[in-house]
Amino acid sequence: MAIDFTLSPEHEEIRTRVRDFIQGSVVPAVTRRDGEEKLARKDYLTTILTLREQAKSLGLWLPHMPKEWGGMGLGHVALAMVQAEAGKTRIGPWVLNCMAPDEGNMHTLLHWGNEDQKERYLRPLCEGRVMSCFAMTEPEVAGSDPTLIQTHAEEDGDEWIINGHKWFISNARRSQFAILIARTELNVPAGSSGATTAFIIDIPSDGWNDVREVETMHGSTGHSEIVIKDLRVHDAQILGGRGNGHRLGQARLGPARLAHCMRWIAQAETALDMMVDRALLRYSHGSTLAEKQGVQWMIADSAMELYQCKLMVLHAAYKIDRGDEFRTEVSMTKHFVANSLNRIIDRAIQVHGALGYSTDTPLANMLQHARWARLADGADEIHQMRIAERTIAAYKDQGSTWSATGGLPI
Repeated sequence: MAIDFTLSPEHEEIRTRVRDFIQGSVVPAVTRRDGEEKLARKDYLTTILTLREQAKSLGLWLPHMPKEWGGMGLGHVALAMVQAEAGKTRIGPWVLNCMAPDEGNMHTLLHWGNEDQKERYLRPLCEGRVMSCFAMTEPEVAGSDPTLIQTHAEEDGDEWIINGHKWFISNARRSQFAILIARTELNVPAGSSGATTAFIIDIPSDGWNDVREVETMHGSTGHSEIVIKDLRVHDAQILGGRGNGHRLGQARLGPARLAHCMRWIAQAETALDMMVDRALLRYSHGSTLAEKQGVQWMIADSAMELYQCKLMVLHAAYKIDRGDEFRTEVSMTKHFVANSLNRIIDRAIQVHGALGYSTDTPLANMLQHARWARLADGADEIHQMRIAERTIAAYKDQGSTWSATGGLPI
């Protein structure tokens, strides 16, 4: 039998090193201790940069990138174990340089960029000298349907003039360049997958106007609204060829969605650990919470959901590594993990009672961030629609829904 859920000794050693580094170095360095003031921003940034240098020296840098680009050369299955450890703290992926949106942009530049673009943009990104953003979402149209993009680019000799409006562009204010999706084929009907093109935009550039950070329920954390006015970009800044914006975006978002799920699993597991710890320590009405059936059900439901999350991530990652079609599996995984994350954190807050609702534990902040998971990279309803369409198509084509439910050997 080829199915094996054990890690090779090499990968088990990597997981152990990542866990030891995250828990032994990263978490203590950024966690505020009782009675201590929160680190000043300057000291906080210095601490993170120091941790990044430590990650490089330990060989834990760029787990998702090939070795020739300074990475660890891990596939998506192996990457899942790294992200699940790094995601135990919010800055863990950033310390290892495998955080969104840079991680997805690295993959995009590696597979779609020409040699000049790779040297100018991918290399400094891999070395941790610059940051980037991915500018696709717009306020006027449904963010989950990139074929409706209104930002447009018109040819002017060997240049393009771009005008448009973007928002929720994560990391824009910290970025030195953006991968921007704009409509270039103005005569192609709206909804066509060949109407858009990807451009690499240097930041700052005349015409790229970062007007504000959008305030979200977890604060202002780098999601910018961008107004683009007569921005000129040379033809050499096209990434992946004219008319390939939709293909490039979808190729980028599939693995990126799964990487989010890997990190969300870490957060869900943290919440479950906290739930069980609280249940064991809290005594009420003659017994600990862990002995009460209602609390046991919340723990059991959370454990079962987390198990499903892990299996789904591993199988979807396996399909990506094999080069198989993976869109349905990633859609299912993204939808299920995002919703499980919200439910598990919510149960953990319930078991903690008023303490969980307070900011004395990280749970309240975790729930604020988790709510975003059901919207990011495609809202729940869009994924459900696509899953249903592919399930119906499978039955029509094959007389069975088997291939739409993972194509597993059972």
